[in-house]
Amino acid sequence: MNRRSMKKVLITGISGFAGSHLAEFLLSKTEYRVSGTYLLEERARNIAMLKKNIKLIKVDLTKIKGVNDLIRSINPDYVFHLAALTSPAVSFKNPLITIENNIAAEMNLLSAVKDNNLFNTRVLIVSSAEVYGLVRKENLPIDEDTQLMPTSPYAVSKIAQDFLGLYYFLSHSLKIVRVRPFNHIGPRQSPNFVVAAFSRKIAEIEKGKVKPVIAVGNLEAKRDLTDVRDMVKAYVLAIEKGKFGDVYNIGSEKSYKISEILDKLLKLSKVKISVRIDKSRFRPVDTPELLCDATKFRKLTNWKPQIPIDFTLKDTLDYWRRMV
Repeated sequence: MNRRSMKKVLITGISGFAGSHLAEFLLSKTEYRVSGTYLLEERARNIAMLKKNIKLIKVDLTKIKGVNDLIRSINPDYVFHLAALTSPAVSFKNPLITIENNIAAEMNLLSAVKDNNLFNTRVLIVSSAEVYGLVRKENLPIDEDTQLMPTSPYAVSKIAQDFLGLYYFLSHSLKIVRVRPFNHIGPRQSPNFVVAAFSRKIAEIEKGKVKPVIAVGNLEAKRDLTDVRDMVKAYVLAIEKGKFGDVYNIGSEKSYKISEILDKLLKLSKVKISVRIDKSRFRPVDTPELLCDATKFRKLTNWKPQIPIDFTLKDTLDYWRRMV
């Protein structure tokens, strides 16, 4: 394909978990020219294998001048906004930092798109299923009209990001699509998240680096889990087919107890491991269950996850076996 006819794509947070997988997927096609932002050098290892094929820009999205320069230099057709502080658990320790960072980064990005008159640029705002928070059992599964009941500073920041996207669509006519992904897992995820944390610990135990004990928090919570490689395909469908201004839930429509996920990983372990409850790992408030109703998105795109949960768990564990 002629380079001029290729779509120019900007991925904020390209070195992150979902960002690196999204870049990999887009580069497997022939119609995209991919650029991406990163901030921390240590995260760049996630995209080391892609560096030759992408344009990498180190920029702090909370600084407006750098963001303006970024948008002006790339003039993107598509923007996937993934950069954020992403851990609900960590947000309890630094609530103001999480909220300020996530709001400022998106505000600067959308302002730069508007101020550079990029009214044909499509922007995907990635919110989170965490915005739904404390959902009553009778209101499961969760559709897009479910009441927002945030239970963490991170969730509050994602509501703000979600509604900033809506504001820029309504008030400035930017071509914005919003998505609320449910939990996604797989290789390269930060050990701040439960499946990656379990997998890293098992890998460390197998190599004799730590004692054969896993300390855990609340194992009764249930989460809707999707492989990240399925999720990023959904992001591309959303930006290409989504109705501007609208919002879509994305998830597997099946929830698993965290205890069930841990049992599956322990069965893959090469050594015997014991489990110990650690009350310090419990959140101040924990959502009992998140279960996605993805009917709206499925009807629009025909998307559904293809990768089985057991494959994802083995792949994640094998990733950490290579890393530790």
